[in-house]
Amino acid sequence: MGDYQILAKGIALAGCAIGAGLALIAGIGPGIGEGNAAAKALEAIGRQPECKSEVTSTMLLGIACAETTGIYGFVTGLLLIFVAPGTFMKFLS
Repeated sequence: MGDYQILAKGIALAGCAIGAGLALIAGIGPGIGEGNAAAKALEAIGRQPECKSEVTSTMLLGIACAETTGIYGFVTGLLLIFVAPGTFMKFLS
């Protein structure tokens, strides 16, 4: 194994680690968005208590859609940590 192969493996592993870190940062956005949605829903229910069921169902649907972004980022990060390095090492061998 030449020096260039060791360097190539190191670069591939570093790229996977950096990409996984950036992908896991995607969990911040849904957390902030869901908190804002819940706050606005509670504010709306406080102003008009009779519309509680409509506001709650709409809020839950919106939160579920927002959560998918965080889940996609999490799955991408896991794939970059556990699957991608092995795949890259097969190509670099």
